Amino acid sequence: MNWRSLADLTRLIEAQFPRARAAKADVVVGIPRSGMLAAAPIALLLDLPLTDVAGFCDDRLWKRNHARDAHGASRVLLVDDSVNSGKAMGAAVEILRRHRPDVKICRLAVFAKPESTGAVDLYFDLCPGPRVFQWNLWRHIKLDRMAFDIDGVLCRDPTKEENDDGPKYARFLETVEPWHLPKRPVGWIVTSRLEKYRALTEGWLARHGVQYRQLVMLDLPSKAARLELQPTIGFKAGVYRELPDARLFVESSHKKARGIARVSGRPVLSVEGWELIPC
Repeated sequence: MNWRSLADLTRLIEAQFPRARAAKADVVVGIPRSGMLAAAPIALLLDLPLTDVAGFCDDRLWKRNHARDAHGASRVLLVDDSVNSGKAMGAAVEILRRHRPDVKICRLAVFAKPESTGAVDLYFDLCPGPRVFQWNLWRHIKLDRMAFDIDGVLCRDPTKEENDDGPKYARFLETVEPWHLPKRPVGWIVTSRLEKYRALTEGWLARHGVQYRQLVMLDLPSKAARLELQPTIGFKAGVYRELPDARLFVESSHKKARGIARVSGRPVLSVEGWELIPC
């Protein structure tokens, strides 16, 4: 599993953006949505106007907070965060050329698969598949092959006061605000919440539209028993290890992520710092 975070994207652009000067572009055009993450810093570092594909066709460029007419721009640096099949890049090129047949286009992708480099003129780094980016994790086509923790991932952790294993905790489970909500069905939700809170947990997931194949909870009688046994790492690692289709576990705590990866022998993504812990 190849993982790239927003920090990785930023560092790479900072290191590689001078290579884009060879395009001698008049404007940076980003391919929405993810391509704008790369296009904006590249435009700032090159001190060039910025727009998206539709904005260029509507003759709108942005430079130092002021709109400018796009008619004078004849050389475009077309930017996407990554290239896979090349279809998105090809479609954007077709739209730009239909609008301005005379425009010169340099196609840039920050990350490229080795087999897709021919779809661009310039790329900053190779990133083979399977791959996951921080900015598209929640819409990833393979979410059904991933397992997710809840507290600290889908929602915040309970406070010490809320975590009373009683009415305050039940209230937390019912009303806690979501943090990250997957936009596709996920494979598994694996949590050290106690089994006795299944109905409240299932209700919260349903209210927020989280779809999943299976919810696995810790079958212990109380919070006190959980604290005494400290089973979280072994429990989650054991479940993960027995899921033959699972390709990634997303865990809230970096310390726990390292433990789960060590015990399971499989990769774990730590949301704390957005770091992939290899197996």
